Amino acid sequence: MDINFIGHATFELSDGDSRVLIDPFLAPNNPAAKVSADDVDPTHILVTHGHADHVADLVPLAKRTGAQCVALVELANWLDEQGVENVSDPNYGGTVEFDWGWVKMVQAFHTGTLPDGTVVGGQAGLVINFGGTTVYHLGDTCLFGDLKLIAERTPVDIALMPIGGHYTMDRHDAVVAADFVGAGTVIPMHYNTFPPIETDAEAFKADVESKTSSQVVILEPGETHST
Repeated sequence: MDINFIGHATFELSDGDSRVLIDPFLAPNNPAAKVSADDVDPTHILVTHGHADHVADLVPLAKRTGAQCVALVELANWLDEQGVENVSDPNYGGTVEFDWGWVKMVQAFHTGTLPDGTVVGGQAGLVINFGGTTVYHLGDTCLFGDLKLIAERTPVDIALMPIGGHYTMDRHDAVVAADFVGAGTVIPMHYNTFPPIETDAEAFKADVESKTSSQVVILEPGETHST
């Protein structure tokens, strides 16, 4: 499996013919991204929540590709209203299965307003089993204790973790989150895209690797981690 970091909180997991895009926020909307919506061709799109920096390219991309989208039920209903046809609508604890594995919606603590100003409840993390590897995209969240429970229920191989602060937990809280989750590999995200979330990823890496059993892989936008 390849994990391509597109930038901010946007990743693509790929293996063979399966291409799973998470939180489509691409160039030119995403100042960190080196690819646009025209450059990707996902088979599936997973969405943590409806803020513009996670869904700016979602509707046109889903319509162009016909990719199956997975989002919490209120956001899924909004996608239906936008004319997106292939949508699954689980709520917290719900699991959707595919030929490549499955995704389970778990809690995250954050707020939510759609690009058109609609306020919706519910922000999710995504526990993804992709070809037997468990990837946990924490979504936009603060630190909370049940990160440990989520990882106990499904041991995590790779955690995609926000560290930028201001809108999510900062790199110091993320060290504690890394300890709670206990993944073999942690990939930081949601930092340095905009001035309010600038932080020191190398300091995060040093703290995690000195205080927990996890190893940190820092990816620049466009780089790939292979398992």
